[in-house]
Amino acid sequence: MEQSEQNVKKQRPVHLDLQTIRFPATAIASILHRVSGVIMLFAVGILIWLLSESLASAESFAGIQSLFDNFFVKFVFWGILTALGYHLVVGVRHLIMDTGRWEELDSGNASAKVAFVIAATLSIIAGIWVW
Repeated sequence: MEQSEQNVKKQRPVHLDLQTIRFPATAIASILHRVSGVIMLFAVGILIWLLSESLASAESFAGIQSLFDNFFVKFVFWGILTALGYHLVVGVRHLIMDTGRWEELDSGNASAKVAFVIAATLSIIAGIWVW
């Protein structure tokens, strides 16, 4: 092994404490975009099942409608709407970044923070609508 390779290995951290690492807003936005995509993957199954049941008959529609009186069902539905809103907002941000805009550090961080604010606003509106 060469001397330069040994120096590189000595400079690498032995243990990364992930709780002390601060991710930039752009990294958090990207990670949460992936998480919201996974949430929506499972949400599609739930929503298709609800649609199928509601279209089966008038009685099943009434049954599905009565489900939405439950706090847990409302909370899950609000979570699905929140994930959808976040995924949409940050997806648009990523599309804009694909055009070459907001790729610098400052503008990328600013656009991520604006996306967080818009997504939080959409989440609050969805919560008001559900409840």
